[in-house]
Amino acid sequence: MSPNAARRARRSRFGAPLPTSFFDRPTEWVARDLLGAILSCHANGTVTNGRIVEVEAYLGPDDPACHAAVGITKRNRHLHGPPGTAYVYRIYGMHWCVNAVTREVGHGSAVLIRALEVVDGLETARERRRGVVRDRDLANGPGKVCQALGITGVHDGLRLERGSLQLRKGAPVSDDDVMVSPRIGISKAIDWPLRYFVRGSANVSRPPQRLEEWPLATVPKALRPSS
Repeated sequence: MSPNAARRARRSRFGAPLPTSFFDRPTEWVARDLLGAILSCHANGTVTNGRIVEVEAYLGPDDPACHAAVGITKRNRHLHGPPGTAYVYRIYGMHWCVNAVTREVGHGSAVLIRALEVVDGLETARERRRGVVRDRDLANGPGKVCQALGITGVHDGLRLERGSLQLRKGAPVSDDDVMVSPRIGISKAIDWPLRYFVRGSANVSRPPQRLEEWPLATVPKALRPSS
């Protein structure tokens, strides 16, 4: 199969890129609906795709755990839109994290992609994550996602409906298979139920012990995303 034919087959199998209107909604709604979507990255001549199984919502300037809480800076300028923009930043001076910007231009909210199942380009992901024994551990954390797919700071600010980094439609995840918990690894707003993940997925990150988790249906309606 030619490279062009292979790329066409992948596009057909994984669905169309998600449009700007998908991201121009409340961040919680986008986060929940990104479960099952495909994150696709073309880097260094190869394409790697992963099905999203875990995300976190960061709601903007009124969310103390969100980067927008400090205002617009050189580091976070792409967090402020437009919706459907990639916001990629480095943590601990060594790991990249990728987010999808939501809501209107200037608001500063996004969904962090925390974990995915690599479904295409598996050998490439294994090479990038050399030393990882189990495929389930290739992308079960936000830094691992970027390493496995080849996402770096060069992708910051790109539009996610075209180009080398895309979010594409995947198989939907039913509400019965969605779990909710507080976000992980933050020191502010630690009890907000804004982490969404696929129930029973082996590719979800390993949360701290004693982290409370609930089925989506049990979350109070005022806090529950509704598509």
